[in-house]
Amino acid sequence: MEFRYLPMTETDKKEMLDKIGVSSTEVLFSDIPKEVRLDRELNLKKPVSEYELKKELTEMASKNANLTEYRSFLGAGVYDHFIPSVVDHVISRQEFYTAYTPYQPEITQGELQAMFEFQTMVSELTAMPIVNSSLYDGGTAVVEAVYLSIAQTKRKKVLVSAALHPEHRQLVETAANGKKLEIVEIDYKDGVTDLEQLEKEVDEDTAAVLVQYPNFFGQIEPLEKINKLIKQQEKTMFIASSNPLSLGYLTPPGEFGADIVVGDTQVFGIPAQFGGPHCGYFATTQKLMRKVPGRFVGETVDKDGQRGFVLTLQTREQHIRREKATSNITSNQALNAVASSAAMSALGKNGVKEMTKLNMQKARYTKQKLEEVNLPAVFNGAFFNEFVIKLSKPVDVVNDALFEKGFIGGFDLGKVYPELENHMLIATTEIRLKEEIDAFVKEMGDINGY
Repeated sequence: MEFRYLPMTETDKKEMLDKIGVSSTEVLFSDIPKEVRLDRELNLKKPVSEYELKKELTEMASKNANLTEYRSFLGAGVYDHFIPSVVDHVISRQEFYTAYTPYQPEITQGELQAMFEFQTMVSELTAMPIVNSSLYDGGTAVVEAVYLSIAQTKRKKVLVSAALHPEHRQLVETAANGKKLEIVEIDYKDGVTDLEQLEKEVDEDTAAVLVQYPNFFGQIEPLEKINKLIKQQEKTMFIASSNPLSLGYLTPPGEFGADIVVGDTQVFGIPAQFGGPHCGYFATTQKLMRKVPGRFVGETVDKDGQRGFVLTLQTREQHIRREKATSNITSNQALNAVASSAAMSALGKNGVKEMTKLNMQKARYTKQKLEEVNLPAVFNGAFFNEFVIKLSKPVDVVNDALFEKGFIGGFDLGKVYPELENHMLIATTEIRLKEEIDAFVKEMGDINGY
């Protein structure tokens, strides 16, 4: 996307200072203590022309591998999915094009409707009646869910599946430090949460059980069994972190009795871009509506009976409750929620289902072809679009060789699961062609010596 080059002259600065009645920039920032201010000029390059600047930035950007030149089999939370061209057109409109989240109840009807549609579509996917109008990303949504569970139950113990995204587990552990929570990790067994250990650990002190569906290994957790174990303890809450695209085919967590469903909508309309920005969603039951972070957009009618939208509820926000606030989303890249909303609208209900099925079919084809070159999946349970294989060499060696052939390989699980050294997590999305999968498998077979 092209951006305008907007230089600022000394005259511009003087006009702005004159407008607010301040004599200099030094006076403007005089309230900031000198000991925390940078007492020197910024170490920047000399100014250059717009043409020279764009040329330099383009040369720097061209050093990065990108998904238009490389065929990616990397997932682990950020995926290479089809994005309808209408998405960029919609979010480029000036009415939408801001990272800022609306505060004013009456802000533009178009943005409010986009957020309302986002809530509605996520509600249908998760089978949960209450959905907020987005958070920063899936990781912060997981933390917010944990916060809600301890506030609701007045308990401090949270059980977290080891098959939850490792970075999300780190976020929970970091959040737990401040609130002095007890985080108990439940091991995985055969690629899914160990139910025997879970049953032993769930007790009257447990605020919540947190699992991912499908989990980090791509395996589909048995939510019905997990819910039965959780509900043996009154008040203990069931939190499911879920890839919303998978819910185009899988039974949604809401139908398995989940109290809170969270996740990341990067799969809808948001490109892979150095890990962010993303868009988190937060869905829950009617009972917990007033304890949800972020805000809701509601549908109403005006005095003439015409349909309209308005910000209706934001009970935990810092500008409402100040010292008592427990969430802060402000600039939460709400633009990405609009992008997801536009993508889901463009695909339509049948399109989302078709996209989900293609992910499942192509992932199974990849798994089958890898088995033919002696690279079988390690876990044999039901999976969505990711699965784990064991290599004959270190994953980074294999990925370097794949990169030379134009492929971005899978995630090195040994980095976060030491017992899974030389194991690779592979993702196949709907945009991978059969020829690309066949070529990838051939390279994998050759590199691994099979």
